[in-house]
Amino acid sequence: MRSTWIRAFALLVGFTFLTGVMQPQTNKHLKPDPPASLHPLGAIPTATPEDVGMSSERLERITGSIQEYVRDGRISGGVSLVARHGKVVYLHAVGMEDRDARKPMQTDSMFRLCSMTKPITAAAVMILYEEGRFALSDPVSDYLPEFKHMKVLDPPWPQDKTSPPGSLVDAKRPITIFNLLTHTAGLTYPWNARLGKAYRDANVNSGLSQQEGTIGEAVKRLAALPLLFQPGDSWEYSLSDDVLGRLVEVVSGMPFDQFLAQRLFQPLGMKDTYFFPPEDKVSRLVAAYAYDEQKGLHPILDHQVMDGQGGFQYTADYPYRGPHTYFSGGAGLNSTAEDYYRFCQMMLNGGELNGVRTLSRKSVELMSQNHVQGKTDQLDYGLGFGTKSEPKQLTELGSVGSYYWGGFYYTTFMIDPKEDFIA
Repeated sequence: MRSTWIRAFALLVGFTFLTGVMQPQTNKHLKPDPPASLHPLGAIPTATPEDVGMSSERLERITGSIQEYVRDGRISGGVSLVARHGKVVYLHAVGMEDRDARKPMQTDSMFRLCSMTKPITAAAVMILYEEGRFALSDPVSDYLPEFKHMKVLDPPWPQDKTSPPGSLVDAKRPITIFNLLTHTAGLTYPWNARLGKAYRDANVNSGLSQQEGTIGEAVKRLAALPLLFQPGDSWEYSLSDDVLGRLVEVVSGMPFDQFLAQRLFQPLGMKDTYFFPPEDKVSRLVAAYAYDEQKGLHPILDHQVMDGQGGFQYTADYPYRGPHTYFSGGAGLNSTAEDYYRFCQMMLNGGELNGVRTLSRKSVELMSQNHVQGKTDQLDYGLGFGTKSEPKQLTELGSVGSYYWGGFYYTTFMIDPKEDFIA
């Protein structure tokens, strides 16, 4: 269901470009550039859809589609934002932030980003890379020595997907920072068929539930486990970004949450992005729901532990209950549509937003290119982003060169440089 929802949103935004006939403006869309005191997005410019070559009428199809998902009981609600040429033309909230409390969704409602944390973590790594703190080809063990002597399953994944961990061999080469950014390090997640149980037994968390201790402690436990395959040989979605979060801590000398706040969130004006929202903002965090054919849509309650596929467990209250000491670089952040748009617009601008440069243009180019040729048939992947690097990846409307990602709780985004477009 999650992938169906994300595909449906991607398809809808592809239909919103004008086809030669100007459509009438509706009053549901943002009007261009009101006074700053009245501006719903602060310093973010807005425009009518037609001003940037888009269709008001077609953008309303997004609203209608999400309303249909709400009516059918597939989701509780959603927030959608569309921008082109650096101007927001559509920002709309549909449904309920909390269905049982009858609390309407707001455009500034906060969502659990889950894996949409990964692109932000990759950007943090690239900030330090641009400062000359390391090369992407450096072994991560130069900075995290616990990764110096890694063992690898034999036979490796994916040749062997069923047998329990048994025979081990030495790693032929070190895990590099580039391997971590591209998920080619040989790490995995606790739901993996061969190593998942070992991860769970070692208390290696997916980032989707409460975690005692710190990311540094968890990464040391992770490094003591074998790799699925030789570094660089294959692609496996993994806890690499948690290791990268720890790398940022060690190299910068700052806790990961503070580094992100000072080097990314504050310069970009991302005022509502946190691992653990402050108490006065927790009420804006949307209720989380699970869906199955028998129960339909049902809330995930506080203190409730859910069982996911592959044996991993997840909760919904981890952003505001628990020790608040584990900053998961792969899954931990919470944010709003507006805040994440600011990050995306910085990327689309080649690393700059509102006169503040976060990354170089060349870093953005490197991050948004495919680096896993021949290592997976599932997708193309850059440094923290999925990429549409060749026509065969365009199974729906879109552009070669676009990049994107999504999260466990139904969040998704896309950046299309060819169309100068974000959704």
